[in-house]
Amino acid sequence: MELRKFTEEDINQIVSIFYETVHSVNKRDYTGEQLHAWAPKDEEPLKLKTWKESLSHNFTYVAEIKGEIVGFSDMTQEGHVERLFVHKDFLRQGVASALVNTLEAEARRLGLNEMDTEASITARPFFERLGYRVIQQQVVERKGVELVNFKMVKTLR
Repeated sequence: MELRKFTEEDINQIVSIFYETVHSVNKRDYTGEQLHAWAPKDEEPLKLKTWKESLSHNFTYVAEIKGEIVGFSDMTQEGHVERLFVHKDFLRQGVASALVNTLEAEARRLGLNEMDTEASITARPFFERLGYRVIQQQVVERKGVELVNFKMVKTLR
């Protein structure tokens, strides 16, 4: 596996991984209605544009195996992990851990004392294993549908 910085040419694969992951991996914790509100296919053209901008602005890394993007993650200048998604066929192979460890190293380099994220029900155990703790459970609304997630924080040493 190779980790590298995001380039704008990655955007189509990244958005595709997002949709595939939400609709396959997260289906064990969210209803179909929630999944469609979270990742509606009709928003894909807009996501291609807005994510290209935000991923370019953030610290964004992609993981590749044999030239194929298998995961990505990004963090704001303030240490907020915005997105972390791994292709469904590459789960439990260290991809997410490598991505988050890279972001944590970046945060330390920036002199940040902590990082935070808003983790899905599905991602919560992963982040807990990496030392993040739940600050609060949240209910967010997307397209009139409520979804539960967790505000999580990790103190960096």
